[in-house]
Amino acid sequence: MKPKNGGRTSTVTSRGRREWEETTLRPGLGKKPERKKEFTTVSSLPIERLYSAEDLKGWDPGARLGFPGEPPFTRGIHPTMYRGRLWTMRQFAGFGSAEDTNRRFHYLLEHGQTGLSVAFDLPTLMGRDSDDPQAEGEVGREGVAIDTLADMEVLFKGIPLDRVSTSMTINAPAAVILAMYLAVAEKQGAALEQLEGTVQNDILKEYIAQKEWIYPPAPSLRIITDMVAFCASRVPKWNTISISGYHIREAGSTAAQELAFTLADGIGYVQSCVDAGLDVDEFAPRLSFFFNSHNDFFEEVAKLRAARRVWCAVMRDRFHAKSPRSWVLRTHVQTAGCSLTAQQPINNVVRVTLQALAAVLGGTQSLHTNALDETLALPTEDSARIALRTQQIIAEESGVANTVDPLAGSYFVEALTDRMEQEAWDIIRRIDEMGGIVPAIEQGYPQREIAEAAYLYQRQIDSGEKCVVGVNRYTEGDNQKAATLKIGADVEPAQVARLKDVRGSRDQERHSKALKRLEQAARTRENLMPAILDAVRAYASVGEICGVLKTVFGAYREGRVSL
Repeated sequence: MKPKNGGRTSTVTSRGRREWEETTLRPGLGKKPERKKEFTTVSSLPIERLYSAEDLKGWDPGARLGFPGEPPFTRGIHPTMYRGRLWTMRQFAGFGSAEDTNRRFHYLLEHGQTGLSVAFDLPTLMGRDSDDPQAEGEVGREGVAIDTLADMEVLFKGIPLDRVSTSMTINAPAAVILAMYLAVAEKQGAALEQLEGTVQNDILKEYIAQKEWIYPPAPSLRIITDMVAFCASRVPKWNTISISGYHIREAGSTAAQELAFTLADGIGYVQSCVDAGLDVDEFAPRLSFFFNSHNDFFEEVAKLRAARRVWCAVMRDRFHAKSPRSWVLRTHVQTAGCSLTAQQPINNVVRVTLQALAAVLGGTQSLHTNALDETLALPTEDSARIALRTQQIIAEESGVANTVDPLAGSYFVEALTDRMEQEAWDIIRRIDEMGGIVPAIEQGYPQREIAEAAYLYQRQIDSGEKCVVGVNRYTEGDNQKAATLKIGADVEPAQVARLKDVRGSRDQERHSKALKRLEQAARTRENLMPAILDAVRAYASVGEICGVLKTVFGAYREGRVSL
């Protein structure tokens, strides 16, 4: 069948951009000017009017793209991606008591969630018990309260840990919480070798962004290295660190800063483990990442594609990892909490949908979708179900999971991916010049860059330069109200009472010996995980275990960061 043009070659592809601008664009602008003078991403990267082959001169698709499942993994880490298996659908859950959260876990699993994700309350995150004076008023408020193994046993009651993948967002006390999880698995009769999941365990980003630390950087890295070594031999399917850019972005960074600082943290962890004598190919395949997905759709897609490309180069060329499994960047993504608005909260459903779609098209392995009411309170059952249904509709109805990397070859996407990669390398090189990520943190470099980016973005919103629907434009309907979850006043006293009962009923001699052994291990180079496990099995509390380690390691105090 002959083409409609009679076989003539189209002249469109042979024309240059300048000719198009002269013959078509200029008359068009005369009749209908563009909406504004400058178009930028959320991160203020300038966006050109048109992208074409001219923006990819010298671009080698074999080197820059490759094929799915092969280096540099731009197109995804699996050959079939979502045609073989959909991403893991997780909903961050945790509030009130262990009983409350256990009920929510069962609810989410019954509605199609495929992995658990645990949020802990502030006292737990800071390594403090529920009866600590500084915990007053915070117990169970922003996550579940966990003090001892008894709480963890209730949290996972009726949930076989060898059949579910669990992610736990905990950092400074991560070793203690992981030990509790392993102890519950032992009590269930599950083999540690079969457990799958992730513990966030990313303390470097705490110093940079989230500010939930206990010990100084050096001993914190020692604890993490001990966990990596322990899990490599005892819990081989467990992801020992989820290197997190999410909180860096939530603190106000640009997309490129989130990408660069996250990968720089990853470099710091790998270097720490290598310096401790670990074989990079023994532990690197169990490292994972955690990124934010913000409002700028294409910027987020490009960020995830660039992340895989940079990490592949880092592991292969910098650390000389021999196994291709060590070159792979596996990531969880969560939609941007900082983008949610209290005004017109129903709009958040649309924001989350676009952010989730960007994460999927960017090639994530796991995804959490925020609930519409999370800017006001912890999610209700209804809002959590809507958030989960959002993922399911993307997976089952949109068609985007039918082919691998459907945006590949887009002039715009490829140019933006290259731009994100270059900006990340520039920041990583600057960090290297400072001596690595820890010296950079001590000099306040990441903190300062993030603060400046956050200030600029807020100024752009306040001036109206960047539109936030329902906040600085289209504000009709601000009287919308969303039902919110209320944490009962009885949660804190009940949790404190349970902790008191555990302290009164445990084997005091075993408990005392376990804490003494932990202190002795901390004063040597002995791996800390076996001693922490023994303390957990003796029902020592989070606060008691962290307190022993603080006695040996000291407490971190942040220096002043000048802008």
